[in-house]
Amino acid sequence: MANHKSALKRHRQSLKARERNRMMKTRVKNATKALHAAIESHDNEAVANALKNVTSILDKAASKKIVHWRTAARKISRLSVASNKI
Repeated sequence: MANHKSALKRHRQSLKARERNRMMKTRVKNATKALHAAIESHDNEAVANALKNVTSILDKAASKKIVHWRTAARKISRLSVASNKI
């Protein structure tokens, strides 16, 4: 464990950042699952709403450097191709 005051603060900050990053990654996963469920149900309106939601969440995660911007772009592209097939 750290002994210096600044190192203790940095450790606290890293724990908070880790929690925020985990929450955002979980949001991405849940939104993606919701989109896949909407695609399975063949409901065009639900698919459109879910795709908009996933795109927004992935863009936000990429802007906060939680997910690499190219990874986010690739996932958005693949999800939109999958949603356009129905």
